[in-house]
Amino acid sequence: MLTGMKHLHSTLAIILLVALVISIVITAVNYFQAKPYNRKIALFGLMAGHIQLLVGLVLYFTSPLGLQSFSGENMSNSLARLYFLEHPLTMVLALILITVGYSKAKKAEDYAANRTVFFMYTIALILILTRIPWSTWSLLN
Repeated sequence: MLTGMKHLHSTLAIILLVALVISIVITAVNYFQAKPYNRKIALFGLMAGHIQLLVGLVLYFTSPLGLQSFSGENMSNSLARLYFLEHPLTMVLALILITVGYSKAKKAEDYAANRTVFFMYTIALILILTRIPWSTWSLLN
């Protein structure tokens, strides 16, 4: 089951990255061309992020690399620290940025909504890309 969850988490990561890139590109075009805000596109990125978070939390609490490996000696091991501390915290922070960006955009005018989603989703995408464990990602191996 653990292997299946890891593959699901990796596959959903691709969907999340694609959803974020699509959301960023479309809101950037709308922002720079002063077009109306497209809430459905931003919602696509938000939903992909929340689904990924749910699968990630299940994996974090059941995997031996997650919460179960939380110890002082693992802090000196960079890969173990990435799995039980850096990756989860950064991804939760990125999802908070996505959620706040979407929520603020719902209350804003079209131009400000596009700007909010564009900047918040871009920062979240950068955070996500910095903490993906590229060397052990199951889709690349």
